[in-house]
Amino acid sequence: MADTRIPPRVVLLDIEGTTLPVAFVHKVLFPYARKHLPALLEQRENPVVQEALAQIAQAAPGVPPLEQLERWMAEDAKVAPLKSLQGLCWQQGYEKGELEAQLYPDVEPTLKAWKAAGLTLAVYSSGSEAAQKLIYGYTEQGNLTSLFSAFFDLRVGGKKSAQSYRHILEQSGWQGQDVLFLSDVVAELDAAAQAGLRVCQIARPEDGTVAGTTHPVAQSLPQAG
Repeated sequence: MADTRIPPRVVLLDIEGTTLPVAFVHKVLFPYARKHLPALLEQRENPVVQEALAQIAQAAPGVPPLEQLERWMAEDAKVAPLKSLQGLCWQQGYEKGELEAQLYPDVEPTLKAWKAAGLTLAVYSSGSEAAQKLIYGYTEQGNLTSLFSAFFDLRVGGKKSAQSYRHILEQSGWQGQDVLFLSDVVAELDAAAQAGLRVCQIARPEDGTVAGTTHPVAQSLPQAG
């Protein structure tokens, strides 16, 4: 349970394992991207594809782009070109009606209650900002993107680095003690706490998340708030 003696002003949310089942990411989104990436790489007039190809060439000179992307996917690497291309794949899938995000049942009502109570809501995920907006824009409960004031991705840095959370504070103007960061990953919570944020682990039994011992723990968003 998060410390509620002084309520936070901002709730910063992870996605996978926190608001969205891990299975949706690994069994729906990742396979969809893997299937459609070859065709996407042929869209060389698309500026997102152009930039990603340039980044891949710089990161892995001489390696065919699709081969490198497959390596990164096998490693679940948190690298910008892969994330941007996955996001573009998913955008096309959502727009075609082939994808729809399946949030945990408690997420939509809790987010709306927090927003109505005056809390600022934001997202920080290793998925690109575009991918984050797609997840919340195409949910079974409708478009929830208007609930969020900001979306942060790997452009501020990796989620296990304290400096990334300092960047978020610098960009947003928030004070660390006013921000509650929710994630299922202890290493991310460690980094956020080091940067001065308040933290709470979301350890959902349905995902088999192992509760840590160094931070407050909740099994759902309502328990965390």
